[in-house]
Amino acid sequence: MRSIRTALVLVAISPAAAVAQRPTTPARPPLATPVYRGFTPGISYRAFVERARALADSDVVRCQTSPRTAQVMECGVVIRDPDDASRFYLSAHFVEGDADVVAFYDSAGFGDKRGVPLVDRTKHELARLFGRPRPIGKSGWEWRYGRRAVRLNWRGRGSARWVSITLMDRDVMDRISRYAKAAKSRKS
Repeated sequence: MRSIRTALVLVAISPAAAVAQRPTTPARPPLATPVYRGFTPGISYRAFVERARALADSDVVRCQTSPRTAQVMECGVVIRDPDDASRFYLSAHFVEGDADVVAFYDSAGFGDKRGVPLVDRTKHELARLFGRPRPIGKSGWEWRYGRRAVRLNWRGRGSARWVSITLMDRDVMDRISRYAKAAKSRKS
């Protein structure tokens, strides 16, 4: 008799316990980190240099620290991706050892007609990698991943075109305030 009573009590309270433990909103899967040519927003200095050296096109990775603190640094190098032989000027800005900005720069069409295809090819590649973009202005696209983002910007003059692909991490970017002086207010 006691075991039947215990079983009835357990059955009676178990659905209520299950409902009480159920989250009120469904859990979202974590946002994926965007990856472009092996680089990500927030990449560590060490990982950046290793990947950049592997892709360097007979160039040396050059870095310069801030004159105020060694916690802020910029690096750059010309790279050639072995998958499709694309050449870029690659640069990154680091705060406390992590990249807040990683940027790829390319240009074409100086005296020939390769500029417009460069922009079209880059747009197609990024849309394939990251999905549908969010337009920003007349010559830019953006993909957001929480506090991280990928931006494509392009400019042109005549047949020449310049493109930049920028990977940004706003959490790392916020750390720069520890090292940058506040701007002085201007008198009007």
